[in-house]
Amino acid sequence: MKKKLFLMAALGGVLLLTASFIAQSSAKKYKCLIQLTNYKGEGAYIVASLLNPQGKYEQTLQVWGDDPQWYEEMAEWWKFYGKRQTIDGITGATISGGDRAVKVFSLDENKFNKGYKIRFETAVEDNRYYVQDAEIELKTENLNTKIEGKGYIRYVRLMAND
Repeated sequence: MKKKLFLMAALGGVLLLTASFIAQSSAKKYKCLIQLTNYKGEGAYIVASLLNPQGKYEQTLQVWGDDPQWYEEMAEWWKFYGKRQTIDGITGATISGGDRAVKVFSLDENKFNKGYKIRFETAVEDNRYYVQDAEIELKTENLNTKIEGKGYIRYVRLMAND
């Protein structure tokens, strides 16, 4: 009986590892360039989130701005993040007006051409909050294309990280 339980547990572990490997094998790295406008004021807090085809938050890809006291200023994202209280994206420093940053996102290839988007929300202290400063629909034809922003973001560009 013990031997049978051991074999079943071992087989379960192998299946779990195989499923994990298959899930990870569809993930690919992408560079994301974000260029801000030449606005005046403090550095911008920016959140890049993966949205599902229904427009619901699925994952935080990146947070620029490492002081959590300001996170709730990005109200739409906060509704998603505030319930979780853990950031699944990497935090970093804010980006100042006119500056740019490049980050690498790991994205599941299965999310392309199926209605998923990356939303960029921005907020600057004592200034406006832009819920949809920029959005990139995950389509292969959007790779390497400049997506114009509506607020503090001049443009973002998503590129394969070959």
